[in-house]
Amino acid sequence: MPEKEWYRDWFDSPFYHKLYFERDEKEAEAFIHKLVAHLRLKPGSRVLDVACGKGRHSKILARLGFDVIGIDLSPSSIEYARQFETDNLHFFLHDMRLPFWVNYFDHAFNFFTSFGYFRTRREHDAAIRTIASSLKPGGTLVIDYLNTHYAEDHLLPGLTKYLNGTTYDIRKWDDESHFYKTIKITDASLNEPLEFTEKVTKFSPGDFNEMLSYRGMQVEELFGDYDLNGYDVRKTPRLIIVARKTHAEAGNKEKRLYSDGRATDALT
Repeated sequence: MPEKEWYRDWFDSPFYHKLYFERDEKEAEAFIHKLVAHLRLKPGSRVLDVACGKGRHSKILARLGFDVIGIDLSPSSIEYARQFETDNLHFFLHDMRLPFWVNYFDHAFNFFTSFGYFRTRREHDAAIRTIASSLKPGGTLVIDYLNTHYAEDHLLPGLTKYLNGTTYDIRKWDDESHFYKTIKITDASLNEPLEFTEKVTKFSPGDFNEMLSYRGMQVEELFGDYDLNGYDVRKTPRLIIVARKTHAEAGNKEKRLYSDGRATDALT
């Protein structure tokens, strides 16, 4: 049996948003303000928020005067986000592995480790392809990912959180290629506890550089936290990548041979 895509049910669950996003918005807003200033985004720039969830970051970017499109594969998240649509803010239900608008955006953002969830490298390559193709030549991409080595060194095996009457029993572990997190949810509204298991790929800066360069993206900067301090492989919690679209994709000129022997992307 094929492996179930764990993120579809979990990201559509109200408990997911209560666990991760019902929090102080100040850090997210401060981070975006720092990015906008550092990247010198021009007023009216077209911005793509990839895996936008309920639109937390998209709304901030739109308030700053940018023309923002948010995409996400969670129907409930997009339904919720659409109540905030304006002339310069729109949301679409869309899987990042599939093509989206081409050569349209000046900037693309992928926040809060909203990558690394897919089962195969080919699927992750397809997501990078979508984002790279959506950017105009010279456009920039920011990926906000966890720092694999820091996360390995600071992995806590388990904890319990109590949030607004809901209990989250959380267990974490890892193997050579992935981080795992099982969340068991107990709530008065449930007949029995719910359980979800997250699975995130251990991507290094080198992995991202390979995926991005193949799609005509050049990594220009690495940051290690939301204050945009420098990246350190062991000391900083985040891997924040800034890459620029420099040329056409290599895939337009040659076929890529995948590890399973395919020369074509199964998603196309």
